Amino acid sequence: KDKEEDESKEEDNGPRQNRASKRKKHQRKNSDGKKTEEGVSHKRERDKKAPTKEQKDSENKEKKTNKEKGKERENKEKKERKNSTPSTTSSSSDEESLSEEELAMLMEQVEQKKKLISTMRNKPWRMVKKLSMLREAQAFVEKFEGALGKGKGKKLYAYKIMMAKKWVKFKRDFANFKTQCIPWEMKIKEVESHFGSSVASYFIFLRWMYGVNLVLFGLIFGLVIIPEVLMGMPYGSMPRKTVPRAEQATAMDFSVLWDFEGYIKYSALFYGYYNNQRTIGWLKYRLPMAYFMVGISIFGYSLMVVIRSMARNANESTGEGDDENFTFSWKMFTSWDYLIGNPETADNKFASITTSFKESIVDEQESNKDENIHLRRFLRVLANVLIICCLCGSGYLIYFVVKRSQTFSKMQNIGWYERNEVEIVMSLLGMFCPPLFETIAALENYHPRIGLKWQLGRIFALFLGNLYTFLLALMDDVNEKLAEEDVLRNITHWTLLNHYNSSLGNGSTATPPPLDPADVPRGPCWETTVGIEFVRLTVSDILVTYVTILVGDFIRACFVRFVNYCWCWDLEAGFPSYAEFDISGNVLGLVFNQGMIWMGSFYAPGLVGINVLRLLTSMYFQCWAVMSSNVPHERVFKASKSNNFYMGLLLLILFLSLLPVAYTIMSLPPSFDCGPFSGKKRMYEVIQETIELDFPLFVAKIFSYVANPGLIIPAILLMVLAIYYLNAVSEAYQRANAELKKKMQMLREEEKNKRNNKATTNSAMQDLEDLFKPSMKSESHPKHVEDKKTEPPNKTSPVGKQGKAAAEDGNPISSRRGAALTPPLRTLVTRPPTLGIRAPYPGQPRPGAYPQGPVPWRGRGQPRY
Repeated sequence: KDKEEDESKEEDNGPRQNRASKRKKHQRKNSDGKKTEEGVSHKRERDKKAPTKEQKDSENKEKKTNKEKGKERENKEKKERKNSTPSTTSSSSDEESLSEEELAMLMEQVEQKKKLISTMRNKPWRMVKKLSMLREAQAFVEKFEGALGKGKGKKLYAYKIMMAKKWVKFKRDFANFKTQCIPWEMKIKEVESHFGSSVASYFIFLRWMYGVNLVLFGLIFGLVIIPEVLMGMPYGSMPRKTVPRAEQATAMDFSVLWDFEGYIKYSALFYGYYNNQRTIGWLKYRLPMAYFMVGISIFGYSLMVVIRSMARNANESTGEGDDENFTFSWKMFTSWDYLIGNPETADNKFASITTSFKESIVDEQESNKDENIHLRRFLRVLANVLIICCLCGSGYLIYFVVKRSQTFSKMQNIGWYERNEVEIVMSLLGMFCPPLFETIAALENYHPRIGLKWQLGRIFALFLGNLYTFLLALMDDVNEKLAEEDVLRNITHWTLLNHYNSSLGNGSTATPPPLDPADVPRGPCWETTVGIEFVRLTVSDILVTYVTILVGDFIRACFVRFVNYCWCWDLEAGFPSYAEFDISGNVLGLVFNQGMIWMGSFYAPGLVGINVLRLLTSMYFQCWAVMSSNVPHERVFKASKSNNFYMGLLLLILFLSLLPVAYTIMSLPPSFDCGPFSGKKRMYEVIQETIELDFPLFVAKIFSYVANPGLIIPAILLMVLAIYYLNAVSEAYQRANAELKKKMQMLREEEKNKRNNKATTNSAMQDLEDLFKPSMKSESHPKHVEDKKTEPPNKTSPVGKQGKAAAEDGNPISSRRGAALTPPLRTLVTRPPTLGIRAPYPGQPRPGAYPQGPVPWRGRGQPRY
């Protein structure tokens, strides 16, 4: 009671003491009260047998004291509530009543739950258990993580935790938003779920090409077309922007506009519309310089994007395993495409995996068979000769048609076929030659993977050969137009001079009226002619592609679907059946079309805009055709993470597209009356003019020194040496990787042999043990008898343990458990064991009646055998 009175006095004197110390005191009091109550209860149990009046009195006194203590506690709690502020009352919760030890334990539990959340994917549990454990761990962390702060820093800590969680949620939502902003992502996912990732890879490549062309269109439209339209001279103000008088009557006819003649020819879509003024508008915009730099930057940007994509694909490729090692294991565990969501596609994939297993078994069986190598070589040579003849014939046909079209262009009143003969022939060759190549390739009997690469290479050679043949034929036309320009230049000068002299010959001093631009004779403008040919070729390719999809896929699918009920055979299973999506042909068509865009964009700036519209409509049209008219492939191939093969073709055609443009810039003179470079000997002179007039003198000297062939040739040689060095280093790394793989394979084989040898030695030792069991039992019998006579040592004493261990070490075949735990001895067995009596182990008595005294030829202290 005195202690309680002192404590109450201290609380009255110091009402603002730390609440933690009060809680500790209350806890001590409660523990003391509990101890006293427990002691009293024990006494009651002891004294239940003989209860007396004294015990009853003591119990009543204890009850009274407990009631008084309860009242005092209630009074103390009331005083604390009165003295406490509203802020302290609001913060009184279960988290604040935790001690330091409990906080430390709680922190450990929170860290364990966080670690469990981060490593939940790697747990070998079922998905239901993973989800339940994840929810429990997240709820625990969210509930108790804020209790780890102390004192005044608790709110700040809780605020930091809350902001960290909100930031993580914001990043996750922003990543989802970016995914939703990707064009056609859901459409491509739908195609991927029905047809597999191989078909979806084409649409991903198409989307990538659309993005590249969109950037190119932004460069041309923003830096060339818009400045000329807004700040240049208007239409009809000069001859290059005006339709000639002889063509104005038919300039708006559909047949003329379909051939990109009339008003379209003299528009901003082509090269000849742009003026050669050095600066235009109030901004003094240098249009010729911008036109030249944009034309060069198109190739530079495309080259950078393609190489960057190839590097990214090479870094992201994780290697699909060695084809020569563990072939069936790779096929068993990595063949399935988990993005398939269509039952029909899943069935086809199952059949494809089964077929691939059968093919692998057949390959393994046929790899050891003898074949007629000479016959196969002859057939392959014959197939290559036939394909080369087809390529040469297609090239000659294109050259002949282009030459014929040049004669048709000089004639009047020609038909639609004569005007579009070149485009029609090239489209038909691209349609019928690939199936012919595939038929001829059946003679070669290549592996399907190797045959696919040969087929892609031959189709690419066909497209590229046709394109370059078309360019060579155009170069002949360009040379003829350049010869015509020399004559027409003089005619134009004489016409303008005669008009000026005739106006002055009347004796009037007034300025002569300007000659109507439509009446001025003009040159052929070979750059515009080349641009028109590329635009025609692109548009005809678009139309042929769409008509092929519409007729070859949609109408064919409708025929098979609705006529199958009343036909003689099953049209779905037999001929013609539903069409499959041709991945390789469509990808090569995209690559070939992009090569035409790169070459023609310098002569027709609007060609990139046409290609953007073509890619945009192709995405919707082909997605609709695939989902409505095509069926999944019988062999659904899993798309590789690295598309460097297609990117390599794109890089090759980019380089080959740069060559004709560079030749025309550096070698051919521009037209004298059209285009931004008219009046100059070569197109690249615009750079020299800009450096001389707009830059200081020392900059011009620097550029002249840099352009010196004495510096360019060594720089090119240095680049070639650097490329050779880097190639040698990469080959050395590849050889090192191959050797490392061989070493790892050898180590695996050695470990496998060791395990096999260990298993054989274990079986041999087991046989020896089985043979030695009868003799060992007879030898160990006297020893067991002696052990029974002697008093065994205590098991728990160290002496007993040491003796037991020594006994186990002395007897290698002591019991079954010891033989199972200890590895068998690796001994070399040179002869079969005999069933005779062998010498005992050291420390064992000799069986039988042998003298126990010393042996004559041994000393007294030596053991007797």
